[in-house]
Amino acid sequence: VEPAPKGHAMSVTMIYDSQHFCAFELEGPSAGSDRKVGGYEIMDKNLRREIFLGGRDAEVFRRNVHELIQQGPTSDEVDEFLQGFSGLMNQPVVLH
Repeated sequence: VEPAPKGHAMSVTMIYDSQHFCAFELEGPSAGSDRKVGGYEIMDKNLRREIFLGGRDAEVFRRNVHELIQQGPTSDEVDEFLQGFSGLMNQPVVLH
């Protein structure tokens, strides 16, 4: 993810929270451009690991989540979807 220009903050929105997972959408202005940059951070609370999806991965994630929402999923179904990313989560969650 490119850094946001000075004086412009990256916005962070929690888009999902359950007993097992939480997901955040990050968005902000790109340095030297009108386009937005950002991505998604997914955290597995049980494993205490997370992954950041940016660029093309973020676009695919956004599209898949939109399709899932159209089906009116239960929280268990959303957790099952997010569970598919757990094997890729190699960043430990560190609390400050």
